[in-house]
Amino acid sequence: MSSEIRRLGSPRRNAPEQKNFESENSEPEDFERPEKENSLKAEILSWLQILVTAACIAFVLNTFIIANSRVPSGSMENTIMTNDRVIGSRLSYRFSSPDRGDIAIFRFPDDESIYYVKRVIGLPGDTIDIIDGAVYLNGSDTPLEEPYLRQEMVPEEPMHFEVPEDSYFMMGDNRNHSYDARYWMNTYVKHDKLVAKVLFRYWPLNQIGKVE
Repeated sequence: MSSEIRRLGSPRRNAPEQKNFESENSEPEDFERPEKENSLKAEILSWLQILVTAACIAFVLNTFIIANSRVPSGSMENTIMTNDRVIGSRLSYRFSSPDRGDIAIFRFPDDESIYYVKRVIGLPGDTIDIIDGAVYLNGSDTPLEEPYLRQEMVPEEPMHFEVPEDSYFMMGDNRNHSYDARYWMNTYVKHDKLVAKVLFRYWPLNQIGKVE
């Protein structure tokens, strides 16, 4: 009888042990949620680091390396069309002076909060005469060759300009529809107001390419 009782009782004594075994096996599942949460936090932190780095790079590029500008008028047609977007190099005029014929982004002398895009025609010390729709430099009898012009200039009253040192005389390529140095109150652009040399058009997409 006693042996039968032992045999019948043995499952009751073993049951708690089985229950404990199951609870021990369930413990790893309790750690899965914190691990997932830590993984998600690490991924979010990684993306934040990427975004912050990208923002810093964009800031440095736009502040010190490149200038991005939209040309809102037709004053530079057909070289740059209305609403074209261009990129210029800020470094070009930080370490060197503009060449005649460069297209530059600069602060408008009559309102320096506005950026203009025009072509460099007169360099420091130049004299410029505009007679019968042609530009003459430094007393030359031969007009300046300007193959970039959209059309010949409509003749106006003769104009004479003397470019001061450290300054530049700017004109648009679409001379008959360009509000440029001929008509400004403050005629000349100081070197330190030059922002960038235009190099590249990136919009519209079908016109991507170098600008000259």
